[in-house]
Amino acid sequence: MFEKNQTLFTRCENENLKTAQPLAMRMRPRELCDFIGQRQFLGEGKLLSRMLEADRLTSLIFYGPPGVGKTSLAMVIANHTEAKFCYLTAPAATVKDIREIIAEAKDRLSTGGKRTVLFIDEIHRFNKAQQDVLLDDVESGVVIMIGATTENPFFAVNSPLISRSTVFRFESLIEEDIVGLLRKAIENKERGFGKLDVEISAEAAKFLALAAEGDARKALTALEIAVLSQKQGEKIVIDLDVAKESIQQKMTYYDSGDTHYDLASAMQKSMRGSDPDATVYWLARMLAGGEDIRFIARRIAVCAAEDVGNADPMATVLAAAAVQICEFIGMPEAQLPLAQAAIYIACAPKSNSSAKAVWAASGDVKNEPTIPVPKHLKDSHYSAAKKMGHGTDYKYPHSYPENYVKQEYLPGGKKYYSPTANGYENSIRGYLQKLQILLEKNSSVQG
Repeated sequence: MFEKNQTLFTRCENENLKTAQPLAMRMRPRELCDFIGQRQFLGEGKLLSRMLEADRLTSLIFYGPPGVGKTSLAMVIANHTEAKFCYLTAPAATVKDIREIIAEAKDRLSTGGKRTVLFIDEIHRFNKAQQDVLLDDVESGVVIMIGATTENPFFAVNSPLISRSTVFRFESLIEEDIVGLLRKAIENKERGFGKLDVEISAEAAKFLALAAEGDARKALTALEIAVLSQKQGEKIVIDLDVAKESIQQKMTYYDSGDTHYDLASAMQKSMRGSDPDATVYWLARMLAGGEDIRFIARRIAVCAAEDVGNADPMATVLAAAAVQICEFIGMPEAQLPLAQAAIYIACAPKSNSSAKAVWAASGDVKNEPTIPVPKHLKDSHYSAAKKMGHGTDYKYPHSYPENYVKQEYLPGGKKYYSPTANGYENSIRGYLQKLQILLEKNSSVQG
């Protein structure tokens, strides 16, 4: 029997659409027990599990890398709560679309019907006006909103909407979970390849899981290519060579949000921590992800000045050269000066005394009364300067022994720069100590 208003044509059309779905779509979980991964909030006794068990679901925001189950979990939750599931993708949705779904949700509630789960994919792509339309109805419970994003929602989503939602961070799937999913897809007769004679080696399954970088969709897509690219009607064997051909190369996830900043932070902290191996690995990760080489060069230059400083002034010179060379030659050769500069900085002696000096001075400039420039230090290169006494009492250091003479450069004499004993900065420290001894000697002679 056909459903109401369903014709033979529409039934066949629906079957064709289902058949055309890619494997990753067909293998989406339907029940909570089928969902894999995210045990940090879906495990026994964890927050989201408790919310679902108690049927006290609030609006949610899921964020994390692609292919880890954000959309699938939203659909499972809608089935679990027996709610009406509405799907919007932010780049294509309009304010009108949102208002229509909310109006329908209100009608359902007023007639005792199902609750509505509104799933918004790529919610970070909604502008402020579109996000604001949701606020009142999310807060009142007219709709249970589930937003999914690969960007950090605390940067990409309006604060009022975040305050009305519970945020869950999704992690990349582990190798064991993806291997298990691949085997399920091979065995499943209804949605997978269970009706075919398919065999996958342990090495091939492991390779696909590792190459997918925690992304179930990529792993299932590669499996589908491996199966469908072979002659049907015969036993299909997926060995390591077939697996490699199906996915070509390991796919590195990289985005402009958390991953971008996390990798930059890891590289800079590795340089600061004098670990050249970690430094070059995080650098390679950023390059593989297509990061702007100018951004990488800037981070290296900052580290040279902040963390090496005068302990090895050549680090800043090398970093500056890397910036210029990268602009000139581009990728892939730019990886060479970047690696050279980053490794040099990682292996150089460290001192942040220069950085601490300017931070302390900047703090005083911002928070303390401004110190006027002493008259003897003021510019005296214009005709009226001498009449005002500018520069008349200035002592030219090169006219004195050791090219040094005592005079006041900073009223109050506050100290900001304290050189360490690391690298070249030890020589600077020795020179400043020598000047202090000379000063004390001259004072005793004058006394």
